[in-house]
Amino acid sequence: MIGDRCLSDLPKVLVVGGAGYIGSHMVKYLDKMGAVITVLDNLSTGHRDLITAGEFIEGDLGDEALLNSVFERRDIDVVMHFAASSLVAESVADPLKYYTNNISRTASLLSAMQRHDIKHFIFSSTAAVYGEPDELPITENTSTNPSNPYGATKLAVERMLRDCDTGFGLKSICLRYFNACGADDSATIGERHQPETHLIPLVLQVAAGLREHISVFGHDYETEDGTCIRDYIHVNDLAQAHYQAMMKLLNGAESITYNLGNSAGFSVRQVVEQARMVTAKEIKVVEAARRRGDPAVLVADSAKARRELGWQPQYESLSTMIASAWAWHQRDFS
Repeated sequence: MIGDRCLSDLPKVLVVGGAGYIGSHMVKYLDKMGAVITVLDNLSTGHRDLITAGEFIEGDLGDEALLNSVFERRDIDVVMHFAASSLVAESVADPLKYYTNNISRTASLLSAMQRHDIKHFIFSSTAAVYGEPDELPITENTSTNPSNPYGATKLAVERMLRDCDTGFGLKSICLRYFNACGADDSATIGERHQPETHLIPLVLQVAAGLREHISVFGHDYETEDGTCIRDYIHVNDLAQAHYQAMMKLLNGAESITYNLGNSAGFSVRQVVEQARMVTAKEIKVVEAARRRGDPAVLVADSAKARRELGWQPQYESLSTMIASAWAWHQRDFS
């Protein structure tokens, strides 16, 4: 048995955005669990070589005829959505791109699901829906007040999903996660962004000699070492949570939202120091001014996901997360 479902009735999953960083790890995890996988990705930011299993369809969520074809020709139980545009700075500079891709095209996907009577949806959401939180640690009941179009569009989709549940019975689980990092143990897939904006791969680029230094934005925050503290979560732990959320839905659960984080924070300086230890490389740091809107501390309370999903992260130590990323980047940088 898998949950309450028989092994002969393995879930049939459409992974939208399955060629991206988190989506590709989801595909690999689903394959390990025996799911029947279809991947839909337009490859605008994803990479074909990161898809390790399933049937691949290249195409865009804005293509209504393609979506109809996907659902007409395949028996799909659940859709997982990883296809959002996700750069905060870009969302501020080009908000219409984010409102179009993250909201309008998701609405097109949900419309196609409604037409074909598909009732289960797993949404890759974000801690950016909280903005600068009014409490720590951040729970699912913390006020949502996104401070950029990226977070605003993710929150809009969450609200759209609630309305779709009321309107036609679409059941969804929204997973708000914090700083995804790391790579699969095989080092065959991992994080590859252009441009890269995430701290750990940027630090590892310095270790690999591809970047002269890492900029630390702000060193006078009210934290132990003066730098920002963030909650990091390994990408395989995210995949595990998505799978468990999917099985919960397929076994009849109601729509719900969960935070996914480590429930512990690491400062920028801690990340740099741990990267030095893992790589045995010198990593030059340049102190820079604070960035506008950067809160001092963002840490999740993930007790609800652990309790209700049975989620048990396997990669909680910072050294393990960085070491897995370094193994991947050494291969991908070469």
